[in-house]
Amino acid sequence: MTKKHIVYHIPVCPFSQRLEIMLALRGKQDAVEFRVVDITKPRDPELLAKTRGTTALPVLETSDGRILKESLVILRYLDEAVDGPMLRRSDPVEHAIESMLIAREGPFTMAGYLFVMNQDRARREERLDKLLALYRDINDFLVDQNPQGPYLFEDFGLAEAVFTPMFKRFWFLDYYEDFELPSGNDYDRVRAWREACMAHPATTQVTEEEIVKLYYDYALGAGNGALPEGRSVSSFVFEPHWQSRPMPPKDKYAGTATDSELGLIA
Repeated sequence: MTKKHIVYHIPVCPFSQRLEIMLALRGKQDAVEFRVVDITKPRDPELLAKTRGTTALPVLETSDGRILKESLVILRYLDEAVDGPMLRRSDPVEHAIESMLIAREGPFTMAGYLFVMNQDRARREERLDKLLALYRDINDFLVDQNPQGPYLFEDFGLAEAVFTPMFKRFWFLDYYEDFELPSGNDYDRVRAWREACMAHPATTQVTEEEIVKLYYDYALGAGNGALPEGRSVSSFVFEPHWQSRPMPPKDKYAGTATDSELGLIA
């Protein structure tokens, strides 16, 4: 029996969800073994030895033991390595076009995370304006390439697999910042794209409730398993399970709720 590729990840990670979406679209969910890492605890020494001391996830261990890092690198590798038609466009020009859209993901993701982690009310509009400017840029690109939509090309493809996990993580902006994409021509095309991406049946690995609860500490400015001041349990802990916890308070600027109020203590 051929040894599987192994992906070390946290289930709620958007960069890992990209891989899950691609495998679901290809019908190859069993081609990769996903091993869960608890980011609220120190990394296992065996995993650190494999990654040469780095802690960023996901990490892929190939079937012959080589280590690959960076989610887009892993995504493209698996798209090529897994049997069957690739998700990426086969036409060189179309692949270049989808790559131009994918190149916008980094600044887009950064703007959303900086927005949710912002703790200064006075800077809220600045963070909002930055994110909206990036939405307008993506809107303009989509209008230029495929004004009728809903996807970049005729089907859900590589660019959609890259962006959809971010659209779903930005549920934390809807909840903690009352974010709403404005109406009008500057946003209508990207809104249609976002909605089509999020509604696709291959993208159901996470829910809005899960994102809002697990990312509460991000809304307090504490990411990657770090603890907000005055707390002893991370919102990313596996137990108690997120479904058993109450919804966190929406007003992130008012300071943290206690571990007990968040349902983090069994």
